[in-house]
Amino acid sequence: MIFFGCEKAKDPAGRRSIAVIPVISDINPGIFDSKNLDNSYVEFKIDLQTGTHADKVIIQGSYGDNFERIEIAEVTSFPSTVRIMSADVAQKLGIALGDISNGEVFIFELLTTSEGVTTRSNSVLNVSVACAFEGALTAGSYHSVSLDWGSEGDIIITADQNDPYKVYVAGLEQIEGLDEDGGPLVMHIDPVTFEVTADKTVIASEAFGYTDIAYEGSGVYNSCDGSYTMNFDISVNEGNFGRFLFEFTRNP
Repeated sequence: MIFFGCEKAKDPAGRRSIAVIPVISDINPGIFDSKNLDNSYVEFKIDLQTGTHADKVIIQGSYGDNFERIEIAEVTSFPSTVRIMSADVAQKLGIALGDISNGEVFIFELLTTSEGVTTRSNSVLNVSVACAFEGALTAGSYHSVSLDWGSEGDIIITADQNDPYKVYVAGLEQIEGLDEDGGPLVMHIDPVTFEVTADKTVIASEAFGYTDIAYEGSGVYNSCDGSYTMNFDISVNEGNFGRFLFEFTRNP
């Protein structure tokens, strides 16, 4: 996840800039692979907004909310592609690789020096520790549970033949005894963050006396076990039921 911007508040590392704002883009990969922390890395591009100049940008790293802000790298030409190794970051932060767990987050901040003035940008890169993406884990037979919506049962998730980050979900209304004559629900996995977006899709034309029950929403894909945690807005032509939490876990 990336945040852009700037602010005037004082900071121990210097003023926050309202003039020179470095931009982070082209992140790939965007996680540290928990199964290969010795060799895992993130890579991204740093550039400056048009019409601005900086002598250098220093990348500082922190582990979670510890805010160690240890210098990790320095960039003096723009645009530049930066590669940060997880092992190097851990060593500089004094963390043993064996103590790093799935779900932990490293935070990278940017300090910009221009004409002798150092400012801290609000451009922040959050890098999660997760398993590398495996397409085979995204699809198959799943068990769906929603305590909020009051449904439970087995569904099928199918991967797109041409796009491994696009999947189709079938069975969400069938498990409620409805004729699922619509769908499937289309979901997109962000290849960098593993966040999931579900397109608004009509699942069934008739549902509980209403018409065209549809799902849309967002969530996250767990690249280690293939599970999905989703929040769906469920609606019909007559109105909206609200937002409901769903958990999709792979069947054995």
